[in-house]
Amino acid sequence: MEHSLASLVAAAEGVGLAEAARRSELKYNGIDRETIDRNMTEVLRVMRQSAEKGFDSRLRSMSGMTGGQAPKLLEAAIKGETVGGKFLGRAAARALAIAECNAAMGKIVAAPTAGACGILPAALLTAQEEYGFTDDQLRNGLIAAGAVGEVIAARASISGAQGGCQAECGSAAAMAAAALVFVRGGTPQQSADACAFALMNVMGLVCDPVGGLVEVPCVYRNASGVAGAFIAADLALSGIPCPLPPDEVIDAMKAVGEQLPPALRETGEGGCAGCPSACGKK
Repeated sequence: MEHSLASLVAAAEGVGLAEAARRSELKYNGIDRETIDRNMTEVLRVMRQSAEKGFDSRLRSMSGMTGGQAPKLLEAAIKGETVGGKFLGRAAARALAIAECNAAMGKIVAAPTAGACGILPAALLTAQEEYGFTDDQLRNGLIAAGAVGEVIAARASISGAQGGCQAECGSAAAMAAAALVFVRGGTPQQSADACAFALMNVMGLVCDPVGGLVEVPCVYRNASGVAGAFIAADLALSGIPCPLPPDEVIDAMKAVGEQLPPALRETGEGGCAGCPSACGKK
C-alpha cells in the first residue's frame, strides 16, 4: 500500500476502505480474506474481554496508581449523571477500563500501542451498543482503522518516545475516527478527513508518564481520546472537509514530534511527570 491517505482513498473509491485494505494485504503480503477476518475476530474478542476485566472494581495496577476508576465512570453514565450524556460517558468509561486493564498487566490489543489501547475498541464497541452494528461491521471498521494506522506509522510515528502522546493517543483517536465514519456509512475521503481532524486536535500532545509507567496520565487520555474521535467523526460526517490535506496533517504531527524536547517524549522527566508530587516532592 502506498503510504498516503490520498492513495488509500483513491484505492477505496467504489469498494470502501476495508475492501481496499484487504486487497492490499493480499497483493503485498499474501494474506487472504479468510485469514484477515479470522484475525479480526480474535482481535474483537480480546478487545471485549479487556473491557470486561477493566470494569472489575477490584482491579489495581502494581503501583496502585490506577485501577477501579472505570466502574465509577460507567455507573455515573448509566445513571445519566455524566455531562456529556450516556453515550459519551459509556465510551469514555470503556476506554478507561481497557487502559486500566493494560496498566494491571491484563491482555489487550495494542491499537496501535498499549498506551493508547482503549480508544479504538471503546469507540467501536460503544457505537455497536448504541446503534446495533454487527460484529462483521465492527471487523470491517477495525480493518479500515488498521489501514489508516499503517499510513500514520509509515509517514510519522505511533511511538510516544519518538513523537509524544500525539503519536500514540492521537493516532488511536485518528484511527477510531476513521473507523467510526466507515461504520456510519461515510465516504473514504470523510474517513481521511476525520483522521486529520483528530490529529489536529491533539497536535503537540506530550508523552509524560508519571514514574515512567504507562498509567498516569495515560489511562485518562484514553478516555478523552475517544471523545476526540467522536467529535472528529461528526465533523467529517456532517460534511465539513478538513481545511488541510490529511497527509500534510500527518506530516505536521511528525515534524512537531521531532521538535519535542526529550523530557516530553516518554522519559518521565517533564510535563505531568515533572510535577513535584510525581517526583516525591512536596
